[in-house]
Amino acid sequence: ESRVILLYFPVALKRMLNFNVPPVKNSTGEPVWKVLIYDRFGQDIISPLLSVKELRDMGITLHLLLHSDRDAIPDVPAVYFVMPTEENIDRMCQDLRNQLYESYYLNFISAISRSKLEDIANAAIGANAVTQVAKVFDQYLNFITLEDDMFVLCNQNKELVSYRAINRPDITDTEMETIMDTIVDSLFCFFVTLGAIPIIRCSRGTAAEMVAVKLDKKLRENLRDARNSLFTGDTLGAGQFSFQRPLLVLVDRNIDLATPLHHTWTYQALVHDVLDFHLNRVNLEESTGTENSPAGARPKKKNKKSYDLTASDKFWQKHKGSPFPEVAESVQQELESYRAQEDEVKRLKSIMGIEGEDDGAISMLSDNTAKLTSAVSSLPELLEKKRLIDLHTNVATAVLEHIKSRKLDVYFEYEEKIMSKSTLDKSLLDMISDPDAGTPEDKMRLFLIYYISSAQAPSEIDLEQYKKALTDAGCNLAPLNYIKQWKAFTKMASAPSSYGNTTTKPLGLFSLVMNTGSQFVMEGVKNLVLKQQNLPVTRILDNLMEMKSNPETDDYRYFDPKMLRGSDSSVPRNKNPFQEAIVFVVGGGNYIEYQNLIDYIKGKQGKHILYGCSELFNATQFIKQVGIISVI
Repeated sequence: ESRVILLYFPVALKRMLNFNVPPVKNSTGEPVWKVLIYDRFGQDIISPLLSVKELRDMGITLHLLLHSDRDAIPDVPAVYFVMPTEENIDRMCQDLRNQLYESYYLNFISAISRSKLEDIANAAIGANAVTQVAKVFDQYLNFITLEDDMFVLCNQNKELVSYRAINRPDITDTEMETIMDTIVDSLFCFFVTLGAIPIIRCSRGTAAEMVAVKLDKKLRENLRDARNSLFTGDTLGAGQFSFQRPLLVLVDRNIDLATPLHHTWTYQALVHDVLDFHLNRVNLEESTGTENSPAGARPKKKNKKSYDLTASDKFWQKHKGSPFPEVAESVQQELESYRAQEDEVKRLKSIMGIEGEDDGAISMLSDNTAKLTSAVSSLPELLEKKRLIDLHTNVATAVLEHIKSRKLDVYFEYEEKIMSKSTLDKSLLDMISDPDAGTPEDKMRLFLIYYISSAQAPSEIDLEQYKKALTDAGCNLAPLNYIKQWKAFTKMASAPSSYGNTTTKPLGLFSLVMNTGSQFVMEGVKNLVLKQQNLPVTRILDNLMEMKSNPETDDYRYFDPKMLRGSDSSVPRNKNPFQEAIVFVVGGGNYIEYQNLIDYIKGKQGKHILYGCSELFNATQFIKQVGIISVI
């Protein structure tokens, strides 16, 4: 089952919330009621993994930010989950002095230093609270799990490890060291939680290599210190791997700058590209319309709605990697099958005498009422189905509005042709100059992809012509200045084979979703079908995981933290293909790359893969960072 790997992280959190003992299954007893105190880092780690309901089921009655005003609740234990920073520790010491809670379980996201531990001890002694500090734990959970096969390093202060931070021309050595140490600390936590020591491969002369050297050293030092080693086999994740160790491939964002700019066609990547989607939550503005309002009246305020797109949402899990037309069609089918069951819902509601009640009130009834009749038990399930249909109808409609108003299908198809060196049916200048297609940013993304992917940079005369068209279209040219320098500098600018070959086949315009009564009016949108082809990061992984010889990866460095002496070699000692791999992109990743890796591994039986990155950005965020670098 390819989903083994990251399932351990919710387990690690649940164990922590249960005072660091494994929660007992099916215990009839009520959970111990407790408060959870976290900082912003802790909040970001917990929120994509555990819902408020799950927290409540575990006995968490209140969850509060450490630095908020909190009242004393003297008869309740408190579980803290925070970074071991100076100000956090001061505030925790203050809580001890003020005797806010019955007992204190202190969990640090990253390892706490000896001197800070002493500060807490002194405060506990001073407050006469030594017996109340029940446990102090280093949790090694300094990373955010977004999917059971995807993680990102941080969300708070992510600008400190951003693409821009790493690639600024004026960066000092000390600043670079700090960034690398931050990344390595999180990766170290990741492997401690995973309970495995990886074999590390990385490209030379990049930030990824600096991370590899430091991570190798940190793992090595921890293994040498036998008394305190964190890899002794009783960790949560130990024993979940086949006897073979996992491969960690560290790649640098600079090996492929086209993919983060690419317009996309799969559901999750589109949601991230065009909507406000962050830590598995999408925020939508729903216009309430101006109908029925008297002339001259103020337009109604837009409602903001947010939805969680998580592992428990079956529709999302099934379709997040599907091409958008398929998603629209599936939402429509789900809706029709629900409508068939809706009469049944009405019947059930009237039996229970709750016709007028809203669905939320009904779901609260579940337990006791459900026992009344077997028929009723299907009601919460049907209502949940309806909730998901409404959610995806709203999200997919919002995405579709962007596709239609910006002609994103046209952009996607055109960029795929550029990246796969196919013949273009329309000149690039025409695309840029077309006032009806795309925002200035869409046009800039398209041009940058063309510029990055072309074997020869356009001549100065041509470039001036493109620049004029881009400026006329309202584009900011700053990102182009950076990409020009980058291309001149990298020399490896995109060998012709770099993005595979033909990719999309249009199936003509929409027919399937066009039937009357459909929620989605797709006319004019191309029904593009994707053909699997590997992006650069996937190709690199394939070479290293399958032990293929390839000029692109033959000189990748090889580190084995378990070997007594570190050797500077690119000759792997292990000649067997790997079963498990973690790909980590230093400088930022995106859902397009993640999806491409997932699609690749589907065809490899018994192999598992995880994708991680120092930050997750969409094209808008990436282009902004690139624009800022060039201004410096």
